Amino acid sequence: MSDEQGFSRWISGRAMECPTHLNEDRHHSGRRFARRVYLPRVIGLATGFFCVASVLVMQPLSGWWWLLLVANGFVWPHLAWQVADRAPDPTRAEIRNLLIDSCMGGVWIAVMGLNALPSALIVAMMGMNNMGCGGVKLFLYGLLLLICACTLTLGLIHIPLNLETMPSQVWICLPMLIVYPMYYGLVSYRTAVKLSEHKRRLMQLSTRDGMTGVYNRRHWEHLLHGEYDNCQRYQRSATLLLIDIDHFKSINDNFGHDVGDEAILAITEHLQLILRITDVVGRFGGDEFGVIMSGTSQESAIQAMVRVCEQLNTFRLPRAPQVVLRVSVGVAQFDRRMTSYREWLKAADLALYKAKNSGRGRIEAAA
Repeated sequence: MSDEQGFSRWISGRAMECPTHLNEDRHHSGRRFARRVYLPRVIGLATGFFCVASVLVMQPLSGWWWLLLVANGFVWPHLAWQVADRAPDPTRAEIRNLLIDSCMGGVWIAVMGLNALPSALIVAMMGMNNMGCGGVKLFLYGLLLLICACTLTLGLIHIPLNLETMPSQVWICLPMLIVYPMYYGLVSYRTAVKLSEHKRRLMQLSTRDGMTGVYNRRHWEHLLHGEYDNCQRYQRSATLLLIDIDHFKSINDNFGHDVGDEAILAITEHLQLILRITDVVGRFGGDEFGVIMSGTSQESAIQAMVRVCEQLNTFRLPRAPQVVLRVSVGVAQFDRRMTSYREWLKAADLALYKAKNSGRGRIEAAA
């Protein structure tokens, strides 16, 4: 396997691991990558054409070089997009395109006789593209190809050095110096916004219950652990509630899972409406909820749950109005003698078990 093939596989695999592509197949994500490179390449090579042309008019070259320059500046960007878009692995194809860009950049630097400003702009543009698309490794590969292409071209065509940039050439290079970095910055900004939005969605998926929107059990337990540590450290009070929907299985069996889902959503809504906004509600299990009430005594927590139960007594499910939702509640106030948050959780669980065994529809406090 060649170095280029090995690198293409490496960068292709790296792109597939990016969070923005979690729910896309390999081909589609590769096409999106190629599409992001397409417009910057069009703008960069079009403005670069005039930079190179301003020097080429002074070089002793045949017309074939001008034809190659036009093709590279105005035809190649569209051809590169078509090649990548139609390739079985668009990401790999686009990496090859970027390396070809670097190689051609080295050729034009040599043909210009290493003219200072246009050469520096080409190196900067190629480096910016490669660093932005593949990080340091692609940047180094591209830089190596650029240097090799430049050295080889100088050795083959014996172009005299033309290091000095004339004032007129500086003015011609200004569009590339100004327009391309600004547009590349805009592309980078849009990509950063999309990544931020994907990160927010992933964070929500990892911490929230898909049905109810409250915290899932894993994250809720993480918050409980933090509350336990804060109570131990700052000697403050907190109360933990575990809530179970009474006879939930019979609701599912008699009225269907749709009505069961309605019951779960109704409990969630009542908890969020009646409890404080600072109370941390989580879905602890299928029909079980947990609530962390920071800075709340056991008596105040019980009173809050009494209000929830009173509201549930008058509430009716739209698809099963004959069902009266009732809950059993286990309450455990924080105790500094507890050795871990799991002991706190176990105390609330035992209180919930007691509420169920005592006839359900009850609120029981931990002993």
